[in-house]
Amino acid sequence: MNEVTVDDLADVRAGDKGDTLILAVLPRDAEAYVVLESALTPEVVADHFAVSEPVARTELPHLPALVFRVPSVLAGGVTGYSGLDGHGKTLGYHLLMLRLERNR
Repeated sequence: MNEVTVDDLADVRAGDKGDTLILAVLPRDAEAYVVLESALTPEVVADHFAVSEPVARTELPHLPALVFRVPSVLAGGVTGYSGLDGHGKTLGYHLLMLRLERNR
């Protein structure tokens, strides 16, 4: 096994729905999709973002993409957050830095 980051395998787009972060993980190739589908579980993402509520994952193999719904991380979202990143765009970068184990 060797360690890779999500950034080694995919691009990420981030958006918001209220205080819920939506992350689309777009693998760069079919091999990357297989690795991410196996290693990037909802539980791993929840742990990475330190959320106690369940993270939901939708698999879209024909795009290919994995879409994560991460609740309660945007402190109220665009209209309720007084910080600079109410949309959660920098949190997409946070996911890119997540380290995963990949089987050779």
